[in-house]
Amino acid sequence: MQMSRWVKWMGDRVIAAVLLAVLSPILVGIAVAIIVLMGRPVVFTQARPGYQAQVFKFYKFRTMNDAQDPQSVLLPDEQRITPFGQWLRQTSLDELPQLWNVLKGDMSFIGPRPLLIRYLGRYTSEQARRHNVIPGITGWAQVKGRNAISWEEKFRLDVWYIDHWSLGLDLKILGLTLFKVLRQEGISAANHATMTEFWGTSESSKNLENY
Repeated sequence: MQMSRWVKWMGDRVIAAVLLAVLSPILVGIAVAIIVLMGRPVVFTQARPGYQAQVFKFYKFRTMNDAQDPQSVLLPDEQRITPFGQWLRQTSLDELPQLWNVLKGDMSFIGPRPLLIRYLGRYTSEQARRHNVIPGITGWAQVKGRNAISWEEKFRLDVWYIDHWSLGLDLKILGLTLFKVLRQEGISAANHATMTEFWGTSESSKNLENY
């Protein structure tokens, strides 16, 4: 198992470096399009908890404008996402800056998605186990429904992944991710541009054998 973990760790960095070099023209093209259509900043950054809940700076291409109501409060996400931003999300191209997170070691290609810092105190002890591994660009919960499934289901899938991890499972998730991206499935929760807020749950993660 330790050798498999080392292969995953090294493979993440080598592949991220290669992809950053190969995809650099696309990265530059998207950056220019964002500047023209939405202005700066090009990249959205946010502090997220990673392995063992250690905080790191998370990167995505910007997909929303800064439209505000008369009281100078930002409008809801679904009103601020731009047509180009929606396309970036549908194609998952907004995730490309996370290749830098992978190269730095903050993230892996496969693992539970890094969520918001304010959620840390809302997890059950079982749900908090999602921080026992390095977070990923994609993961078991993403290929099983992404933002279209409930938070409880998402966390059960994250924990199942941790308990059943193997290089073979990562390859399976990678293949399913490509299929999902091509079909543009599960981008958003119903009636929301992104996932709804997680307020916590009294349920424990159970019945993991079914996944």
